[in-house]
Amino acid sequence: METATPDPGQHGQEGTGAAAFALEIAAISEIGPVRTRNEDRCGYHQPDHAMALVVVADGVSSFPAGDVASQMAVDATLRTFREKDTDKKLDVRLSRAVQQANIDIHDLALTVPELRGMATTVTAVAVDRGMIAAAHVGDSRMYLIRRGRALQLTKDHTVRRSVLTRSVGRDLIVAIDRLTRPLERDDVLVICTDGVHNVLRPVDFAELATGVGSAAACRALLDAAIARRTNDNVTAAVLRMVGPRPDVQPARGVGAKLRRLIGRSG
Repeated sequence: METATPDPGQHGQEGTGAAAFALEIAAISEIGPVRTRNEDRCGYHQPDHAMALVVVADGVSSFPAGDVASQMAVDATLRTFREKDTDKKLDVRLSRAVQQANIDIHDLALTVPELRGMATTVTAVAVDRGMIAAAHVGDSRMYLIRRGRALQLTKDHTVRRSVLTRSVGRDLIVAIDRLTRPLERDDVLVICTDGVHNVLRPVDFAELATGVGSAAACRALLDAAIARRTNDNVTAAVLRMVGPRPDVQPARGVGAKLRRLIGRSG
């Protein structure tokens, strides 16, 4: 088992902090029941209770050194996001970090013959005070669990289910899907590789990741995928938002009272 090592500046495997609002995070990667090598990687950076970056990568097994590519993708994305473009918007900052990871992998593959062709998927999500930005390439997935239902937020870049049409490291520049949206209190984000989502249904994600801590949800998702005899590595990262978003203030005053009264009478 590989539990994601907290990036420098992090508060630990699960951090809720002392504030009403916090982000609780866990990430686990395992080899699975069939494969002889784990080509998945995951990691996260949490400088404080209100901000975090989570990255999941799945090395392309049809080429050599998928494990090298996925580890580079996680490390480079975390490092670049932490150190560069800190004045940019969250989605721009994140997509540039993934693009830098793509360049690093591509350049190394050109330099080292044994690594030629290596590539990986990347799904990364940054959260800042309850607003998320995601950058996505490949067929790992991100689900939003809200009020007991799971919604897939990312699109698989595949044909015939498992053949990738887009990956990080294959070309000098990669097209990156970007999305932004607000979270709500008690929302859960699950980022996982295809070894998990190929054998679990959306309803499974909702049931296994609702009402439990992030570490317990990660463990439950991986155990369920292994129990269903997945034929791939299994990796999941779970981020749960605790408390209300800091930018959402309770309604006050006469107008708020009238709205509450109207709501009760409706």
